This record gives sequence, structure tokens and C-alpha cells, in this order.
Amino acid sequence: MIRIFGILSCVLFCVLGLHLKNSVAQGPAISGPDPTVIAISRDNNSANHCDYYAFVTGQGIPILHSNDLKTWRVIGRVFNQAVPEWARQEVPRSTGIWAPDVSYYQGRYYLYYAVSSFGSQRSVIGLAVNKTLDPASPDYQWIDCGKVIESSPGTCDFNAIDPALFVDRDGKWYLFFGSFWSGIKAVELVPENGKPKPGDRIVSIAGRPDHPTHAIEAPFVVFRNGFYYLFASWDRCCDGAESDYKVVIGRAKHVLGPYVDRDGRPMLEGGGTVILSGDQRWRGPGHNCVLMTEIGDWMIHHTYDMQNLDKHRILQVRPLTWTDDGWPRVGPPITE
Repeated sequence: MIRIFGILSCVLFCVLGLHLKNSVAQGPAISGPDPTVIAISRDNNSANHCDYYAFVTGQGIPILHSNDLKTWRVIGRVFNQAVPEWARQEVPRSTGIWAPDVSYYQGRYYLYYAVSSFGSQRSVIGLAVNKTLDPASPDYQWIDCGKVIESSPGTCDFNAIDPALFVDRDGKWYLFFGSFWSGIKAVELVPENGKPKPGDRIVSIAGRPDHPTHAIEAPFVVFRNGFYYLFASWDRCCDGAESDYKVVIGRAKHVLGPYVDRDGRPMLEGGGTVILSGDQRWRGPGHNCVLMTEIGDWMIHHTYDMQNLDKHRILQVRPLTWTDDGWPRVGPPITE
């Protein structure tokens, strides 16, 4: 999504003279688990000529760049180490950083990220900030602001992963997050530091209470034409050809819900309209962000390619259109 907050992860922000260096060319299929994407206009007034930056799961948070949403290049990492030292101490089993989320607001880029390990409820969400995404700029420096939210067995009913920032029209900040356990949560943040107010209430947003694994994660919220839309992912994300990950949607009149699917089923009770699932070629598509620009909307997510399983979870971009009654429709991948 274009997340300029004042337009709101993925963002349309106008800068001049953006220079990239040390880029490594890649083909159309590039590893990109759990992507978040932001768009930056190169000529200050047009969305037709953009630099697109993707941040994905991996050691240090890999950074990808594209100028057409089709061919991507690895241009660096946010952190020099696989996991920030504070997070490694808190989550010793961690080997990399999960599910980053990037947004731009009033002169700074905000990058939320998660540190965890498979099957564990011991997780932390952190925050890093930067003034620019241009590595040639003297202002380019990722500053780690440390822990935002944490979860541990016996202390809460959620898992603190998959963060996604949403800034509402009234200027209030919310962090959506969560996976499995009791589902998707949200908490209001203090804009001055990007962290929750001490003791602030964490709200339940969506769940699958009757599903054997409670498999829901990867929330992402956008606002359009009077509705808040919650995208989430169901089922198994990471089992190669056996993955059955899929994207579901619900909407609400208020940012904290209640969210219901197209048939009116509450997402807190397992509702969710499937808008993207696997097929013979693409397996386990999910963990999406939404990029909304002046020239069109896109869903960006990861998937397995049955013709290139050795690439693991690759980044994929699909056009996103909207029905007359206001529900998203996902098109074929533009990277084929």
C-alpha cells in the first residue's frame, strides 16, 4: 500500500535524485518471504516513474529494489547482524528477522519487525527508523528503537509477530499483529515513539477459534471508500509444494472492527472471504501487503513456484481491483 500517512505500507513519497549502489541484478523470481513494499516517485509529481523498495523476512532484513514491480534487485540489509543483539538475547532460538512492515510519516520511515522461532510463543516486535532509503545519502542510517511488544507462554494469549502499522485519518496510530493462538490483535500506539502506551489495552480483531491450529496471521489494513479492510492469511505458509496458505478479507466501519466477510460472518468467529489461494503453478500465496497508487492498486505477497521450488518463497505482484460493492478482486501475477 502506499503508506504516506496522510495518504497511509507501501507509500507514495516524492523525492529527487535517488541513487542506488552495489545492486545485484536478479531475475523475475526472487526470494521474498513476507514482503512489505513502499513506492517513491522519482519526479516529484508522478506515480508513473517510481522506485519500489521491498523489505522481506531474512537475516538482517533483506532490502529489494525495483523500478517496474517485475524485476527486483537485492541492494542491502537493514541490520549488519542476523538479529539485533537485544532481540537475540530475548529470543535465543531466533536465527533471522520475520515479517517487516514499512511506512513513511512526516520525514521518517518506520520499519516494524518480528523476532521469533517456529512454533514458539516467545516473540518480540521491534522498530527501526530512518530518514531516507537512499544508501548514498549522509542521512541514511537505520536506528533501532528496540522492543515494542512481546509475548511469552503463560503471560498472554497471543503471539507477537507479523506487525503492520496503520495510521488512521484522525492521526491515531494502530499496530495490528498476531499469529495462531487467539488470533489477530491490535493496539493503539503513541505517535511520538511508535510504541504502545504503558498498560494500554490490546484488542482482539480476528481469529479461528474452531480451527484445529487456529491458523491465522499476517494482518494488513487499508481504508477505502468508508470501509477499513483487513487482509489476513490462513493455514500453512512454509511447506513448499504442500503449502495451502491463502489470503482472506473482511471489512468494518471502524478501525478496530468488528470485521465481517462478504457473507457477513464475523472474522472474530472464523469468518473471512478467500480472495487468493494456490493453484497448479503457484502454491501457498499469502502474507500480503497492499500498494495503492494513483495509477493502480497491487497486492504483493509471497508464493511457491512449482517450476522453481528451489527459489523457496518468492515475491509476487498482482493487480488489485474493486467490485462495484466494494470488495477487492485479485488478478493474475504480473511477474509471469
